[in-house]
Amino acid sequence: MSQENDLYPVSTGVGIPYIDNMLQEEQLEVTGVLRLLLNQTFVLERKYDKRTGRLQYTREYRICSKHLEFIKKYFSILGIDVIESSHMGMIYIQGENLAGDKLPRLATLYLLALKLIYDEQMETASTSIQVYTSLGEIHEKLGSYRLFRKQPSPTDIRRTVTLLKKYQIIEPLELLEDLDSASRLIIYPCINVVLMGDDIRALIATFEEENGERIEEGPEERTETAEEDIDGTDEI
Repeated sequence: MSQENDLYPVSTGVGIPYIDNMLQEEQLEVTGVLRLLLNQTFVLERKYDKRTGRLQYTREYRICSKHLEFIKKYFSILGIDVIESSHMGMIYIQGENLAGDKLPRLATLYLLALKLIYDEQMETASTSIQVYTSLGEIHEKLGSYRLFRKQPSPTDIRRTVTLLKKYQIIEPLELLEDLDSASRLIIYPCINVVLMGDDIRALIATFEEENGERIEEGPEERTETAEEDIDGTDEI
């Protein structure tokens, strides 16, 4: 997952005919989705709308789809691929030149649990469905793999949910201030790009190894805020 990077400025009136020939409103739309892709990596076709309680088609995806060929050419200059996945309903960027942040340990654990839950629900669904889970189910899944050694603080949980919401991995259905074990979340299909099958196995092996080392070394607990560096597309 990418982050905002000043190496890739986007502005109107810079001598790019495709953009300069547009009305100002459309120029702002195109440059806006370019920034959005750089900042959030993914643009979803549909997102949950709390007001209606339903998934709604997004304006940003429509703009991306309309100008997709230009967007692909723009990012190709930067060595970044723009990928449209119609069956998952998203457009996203990928490439070695994308800057990334380290994920906190708790966010990494949540990603792992979310991917496992997502895959399990999709395997049992006869048709494509929206995948729901809860904080309690996430914690239970991590506990079943013996990866969850202690309950994180409410502050760490809210911080982690906020981070994953920002990058459109999940959508909490309740206010962040009201989160508890029963709080429901939508898992967006972006999770399929963030973690692949090999990534899951590698992460589980890594955490199991760490747990084994910790048990051998003594009772000291590793803090949940320690950072994990995840290579590939699952960087933020």
